[in-house]
Amino acid sequence: MSKQTNSLKKYLKLSALFIVISFGCSVVWAAEAESYASFIDSGQAALFTVNNLWILIAAALVFVMHLGFATLEAGLTQSKNTVNILFKNTFVICIGLLSYAVIGFNTMYPGDFNGILSIGGPIASYFGPADEVANLTASYGDYTYWSDFIFQAMFAATAATIVSGAVAERIKLSSFIVFSTVLVAIAYPIAGAWKWGGGWLDSLGFYDFAGSSIVHAFGGFTALACVIVLGPRAGKYLKNGRIRPIPGHNFPLATMGVFLLFLGWFGFNGGSVLNADPATVSFVFVTTALAAAAGGIGSITISWYILRKPDLSMALNGVLAGLVGITAGADKITVFPAILVGLIAGIIVVLSIILFDRIKIDDPVGAISVHGVCGIWGTLAVGIWGDASFGIQLLGTLTYAIFAFAFAFLLFSLLKVLMGVRVSEENELEGLDISEHGETAYPEFKTNA
Repeated sequence: MSKQTNSLKKYLKLSALFIVISFGCSVVWAAEAESYASFIDSGQAALFTVNNLWILIAAALVFVMHLGFATLEAGLTQSKNTVNILFKNTFVICIGLLSYAVIGFNTMYPGDFNGILSIGGPIASYFGPADEVANLTASYGDYTYWSDFIFQAMFAATAATIVSGAVAERIKLSSFIVFSTVLVAIAYPIAGAWKWGGGWLDSLGFYDFAGSSIVHAFGGFTALACVIVLGPRAGKYLKNGRIRPIPGHNFPLATMGVFLLFLGWFGFNGGSVLNADPATVSFVFVTTALAAAAGGIGSITISWYILRKPDLSMALNGVLAGLVGITAGADKITVFPAILVGLIAGIIVVLSIILFDRIKIDDPVGAISVHGVCGIWGTLAVGIWGDASFGIQLLGTLTYAIFAFAFAFLLFSLLKVLMGVRVSEENELEGLDISEHGETAYPEFKTNA
């Protein structure tokens, strides 16, 4: 038989296969289109559209939080490190979205699996759900598959962003990139699955509405481990036991960052209702706002008493502390207790920042105290004023703190051995903008800050 005949037969077989596949896809598409049209005509579409739209708006608000983190961290650090801070925050949101698409979403939400770790089906399933119509209608949830993914993906990068501020001004950029990639792609989704993915903590009754422990305590205790391995900034702690303040270079920028975070938190907590139910969403907005305000008052009062002067950085961190504190129970804790949760968080964050400074844990932006310590407090508060068991809340929040600390300590220590985690003292004094990036955020003037 000639080669031409063989080639012709292969071509005809492939053509026939293509026709069969195309016909099958057309039939499925037609059926799905008819199903979707039926859904639109059923009268459910209006409510579903409102719910879905709110989730997307909430996702956009959470995205704004990353701008808030960037400006807050930049403002509370020295001007010679501004490019480095902004670069890290840019990288984190990019790698967070991509890694969550590739592995994180499926790991965190593995269906009916109740174990510690499950990396589910094929990667392609993220971008092409088996039942397209079901995932675009209320049979999936009060929102589409795509809205679910993008909302959760915006959360995923937050843990690494928390770490960025705590290790600022002395970490090697390459080490941070490797560390944050592994953290966002693997550690956060595994831990998140224990509660939000229907895992073992969820089965015990642990409650964390929007992530006081799952996001914030996780990020805070990750940051603590990294700071311990990394060590303090040069010249921060003097030989005579004195602590040398290293003030941030731009308080207007830092203040803007906190207000952007405050705004974004309405999406962070309000979107966690997972629909646009008017009663619940409005209630969550109120508890979130009041806790933040009370956190600010708490931190202003206690810091003014201790430091003898009203400290702006403490006031800003107090607002954030109140937000972190209420996040676990914003839908469960009523109005007056929500104010108490925020007020206590504002007091705790000041005491925690002072304590960490005295034991030479150098955190330029107070991230460990704001997110780690107040994340634990907020989770426990649900056991005090919510309807969750205090013992289970304690177990859950300590689990997240210990896991995050252990994972980060081991990974960061390994990176220290393999590639180093800290810039040279000369590069640190010069500033990471020049040594790591070869550019400066403020070219109009040369600073010795």
